[in-house]
Amino acid sequence: MYRLYCKIPQGLDPVANIFKQHITAEGTALVQQAEDATSNQNSSAPGVQEQVLIRRIIELHDKYMAYVTDCFQNHTLFHKALKEAFEVFCNKTVTGNSSAELLATFCDNILKKGGSEKLSDEAIEETLEKVVKLLAYISDKDLFAEFYRKKLARRLLFDRSANDDHERSILTKLKQQCGGQFTSKMEGMVTDLTLARENQANFEDYLRSNSAAHPGIDLTVTVLTTGFWPSYKSFDLNLPAEMVKCVEVFKGFYETKTKHRKLTWIYSLGTCHINGKFDQKTIELIVSTYQAAVLLLFNASDRLSYSEIIAHLNLTHDDLLRLLHSLSCAKYKILSKEPNTKTISHGDYFEFNSKFTDKLRRIKVPLPPVDERKKVVEDVDKDRRYAIDAALVRIMKSRKVLGHQQLVSECVEQLSRMFKPDIKAIKKRMEDLITRDYLERDKENQNMFRYLA
Repeated sequence: MYRLYCKIPQGLDPVANIFKQHITAEGTALVQQAEDATSNQNSSAPGVQEQVLIRRIIELHDKYMAYVTDCFQNHTLFHKALKEAFEVFCNKTVTGNSSAELLATFCDNILKKGGSEKLSDEAIEETLEKVVKLLAYISDKDLFAEFYRKKLARRLLFDRSANDDHERSILTKLKQQCGGQFTSKMEGMVTDLTLARENQANFEDYLRSNSAAHPGIDLTVTVLTTGFWPSYKSFDLNLPAEMVKCVEVFKGFYETKTKHRKLTWIYSLGTCHINGKFDQKTIELIVSTYQAAVLLLFNASDRLSYSEIIAHLNLTHDDLLRLLHSLSCAKYKILSKEPNTKTISHGDYFEFNSKFTDKLRRIKVPLPPVDERKKVVEDVDKDRRYAIDAALVRIMKSRKVLGHQQLVSECVEQLSRMFKPDIKAIKKRMEDLITRDYLERDKENQNMFRYLA
């Protein structure tokens, strides 16, 4: 077919068009199947269908890329048809999840320990290569970057990353595809973890040489660079006395290394191993720093009210509700609650449940998950506003005077490598720059803009 039509002027155009329509129809059908399977309540687990969808889209891409290279002799017209077809269905949302998020979750599944994708090292490398190729078709690359960064942070901080080499490998591939700016923060995160391990080794040496300074608890501190990592909430939690000593000892060590850096403690990311001495046996509890702070209050008091706990710890109501629910209403009832209901209210009283037992000697007490999607989308929207501002100022600085339509189209062109800017958002940012005296409208022609140096 290709050999027959390629000899005719413009003969390949209708063939490429049919090829594009066929791929679009097949890809859209895959997305619809995933939607239907997810909305069907019998689906095996949340997120499974979305992961299957990404795997199928990768297989679809392999299949039609082989057609382009073998049957259509790498003709640019068919490469363009393939690209345009994939751009159509790769930017559809599945059950409220953007394709950027699905792709980031798929990568997370491959790269974390115990992920659902059990692959050999070669297969992982090959799959990551294909994922990065798919990313080229997604318009919201900045959204992918933010979701990926959040998931990378969790893998690195909680030691869930299966292999450091694979982490670096995908960052190299992303850098080639999207540029150095796209991966600079992620590369900084991976480097941070290596430096943090060295820092921890130095801290342990410091404790060995200053035995009087030892806090009496094994302490591991991960020092991170603020600019590289996602922003985390840091509260002034009133730490138990045992933990206060740990913080002071580490501050003393850190000040011997540098006087110019300020440490901000992010307790929400901390993990504690504490021994619970129950009637039947002692069980090691793996809990968050916040959960540990709540439990340690019961060393000094047999019974505490909700209001007493919140006064002791200086936490927000939302955070304390999650903590107390995980310790008294969930699978492991370390605390007993009065009244014995499934929800936490401000008038409840709590006691240490000495009758608690479990067949395991070590248990992890999970916290209810927090949906971070809304925050990620908000962060990306904020970054986009700054990116639009910067693009508009860059264009106007070089052109000095420019018409409205041309300014908008140049701005879209500059930003389209990372995301597809909304025209209304660009107009809004232009008005904002006028009020901030970066631009002004021409007095004779309202559609002309001037740059104000």
